Amino acid sequence: MLHAGQPAPRFTLPDADMEMFDSVSLLGKQHVVLFFYPKDDTPYCTLEAIDFSDHESEFNRHGCAVIGISRDDCLVHADFRDKHGLSIRLLSDADAEVSHKFGVMHYREHDGHKKLCLTRSTFVIDKRGIIRHIVSDVKPKGHAAEIFQLVKQLGNE
Repeated sequence: MLHAGQPAPRFTLPDADMEMFDSVSLLGKQHVVLFFYPKDDTPYCTLEAIDFSDHESEFNRHGCAVIGISRDDCLVHADFRDKHGLSIRLLSDADAEVSHKFGVMHYREHDGHKKLCLTRSTFVIDKRGIIRHIVSDVKPKGHAAEIFQLVKQLGNE
């Protein structure tokens, strides 16, 4: 499990346009809000993604990029983005490699079987690539505002 104060794992993943995103590209330039969510176009995931998109310009004014990650593939991400007018970048972690690195994959009991599930979680990472805040088991309503307050505390560090 990751903790605040640790370096964030480095990763490269494709986005909704199938362009590769390398987390190292933001080092020294921007803070990052990295939010992991279970599935595109489900009610809570949609609420969370829209909320972050609606406030993306405020995050940008504070030197922060907002990036969403789920196991959905790039084409599903593109449909989700276009259907809801999302502006944030959505990355596809189809094999859950990055989700495992961040410790957001857990087994849950479902109908007598264990199923590997992604736990809705958000990481606030500073410009140096250090995890400053981790919020697990996120409740989507008001979450973007809560995370924005944490980003504002980072200032221009």
